[in-house]
Amino acid sequence: MPLAFVPIFRHRVSSWLPLRAAASLHLLSAAAQHNPNKVSRNPKHHPHNNLLNKARRTAKHFSNLAPILTPNDKPQLSQNQALGMVSAAQANFMRVIVDSDEEERVGVELLCVVRAVLKKIKRRVMVGDKVLVGSIDWVDRRGMIENVFQRRSEILDPPVANVDHLLVLFSMEQPKVEPFSLTRFLIEAESTGIPFTLALNKIELVDQESLEAWKIRLRSWGYEPVFCSVESKYGLDALQFTLREQTSVIVGPSGVGKSSLINALRSNQRVIGVAEGDNWFDSILDRKWFEDQRVGEVSTRSGRGKHTTRNVSLLPISEGGYLADTPGFNQPSLMKVTKQSLAQHFPEIQRVLKDREPTKCSFSDCLHLGEPGCIVKGDWERYPYYFQLLDEIKIREEFQLRTLGTKREGDVRNKVGDRGVTQAEPRLEPKKHRRQSRKRLNQSILDELGELDDDDNFEDDPIIRAIRQENQ
Repeated sequence: MPLAFVPIFRHRVSSWLPLRAAASLHLLSAAAQHNPNKVSRNPKHHPHNNLLNKARRTAKHFSNLAPILTPNDKPQLSQNQALGMVSAAQANFMRVIVDSDEEERVGVELLCVVRAVLKKIKRRVMVGDKVLVGSIDWVDRRGMIENVFQRRSEILDPPVANVDHLLVLFSMEQPKVEPFSLTRFLIEAESTGIPFTLALNKIELVDQESLEAWKIRLRSWGYEPVFCSVESKYGLDALQFTLREQTSVIVGPSGVGKSSLINALRSNQRVIGVAEGDNWFDSILDRKWFEDQRVGEVSTRSGRGKHTTRNVSLLPISEGGYLADTPGFNQPSLMKVTKQSLAQHFPEIQRVLKDREPTKCSFSDCLHLGEPGCIVKGDWERYPYYFQLLDEIKIREEFQLRTLGTKREGDVRNKVGDRGVTQAEPRLEPKKHRRQSRKRLNQSILDELGELDDDDNFEDDPIIRAIRQENQ
């Protein structure tokens, strides 16, 4: 007796089969109305496939991650969205100044957090960035940074984006200028490719002979310094004219007077050509966030400055533009400088190469360390500094090559989902808490032993033999 087969999931199949059939008929009828003579039964030319390909392209273009915004993009904004500029960063919060077409919202300060997906894909938000803020509460003035526009420039020490000018500031005394530390800051400024100015503060603490000696010395290095004094207001007009209408960052060691100089420049109104009310930041200049910066005394014990400024802040100035007050640090990282590019950041070397044209060094990768056929001699003052920095960069590059290698995976990966639709998602970092395998650990011990002198004989050591047998 034949048995009747009844599917277990009959009620589920009956619910979605008519809907799918109706959708297919609707697609076929739409294609027939569009071109009734070319309704093909070939699966490759099925109209459903065309719609699927279009959906794939749309999903690829509008991914679930934040799309990259160019400076010229003008995204459509909702009522709880706005564009602005990051003016300060402290801990996990960002201060954003709104730049809106609505007059009542121009210059509004928002306390924002960064969207989690931006952190996952390593899209860092820096002071000076133009950002898209969403989920805005206009009453409490809070929001969330949803995306970041592309930068035209950036520096790492300190982290500031869209910088137009750098001001390398040192002091003649308290603390006294150190030639090697000054060289590191100048090399860091040269490596950014951003125009910069060298200024020496606190000239009232030294005599005229010291000023002339340093002026001659710095000119031999290839720089034209600007001498200034916050105490006596000497040279402030020249600096204010240089920094007008651009985003400038003041860098230098602690205690040289960066915050004091910013307070003096912002209070100095003797700039010609700026009428009152022309600056749209005038409405917020008196707010607490834009008050005078804290100023600390130089330590009497060490002679160095104390870390009074602890976060990066972008402050408006009266004649237009912004000044970034940054924490002081004595050792720039020089992360963008390689052993091949270091010579390009010393004006003394570039001057010799230019004067000896068309003669060049015998080797294209010459490091100017006395190689055969090198035309750069070591008869200039900062040659020992060049040699020391080159040795430091070599050690850093070798360490990076051993630990990181030459390949680096991207922060975003593409994942193929249902129906072949490709979606972008952040690439998670590998788990670092896992214990290193025994074989890898033993091999590293053997590698370290292999770097020792050949005179040392470890063949008779039972521990070494056991490790080698385990790795085989």
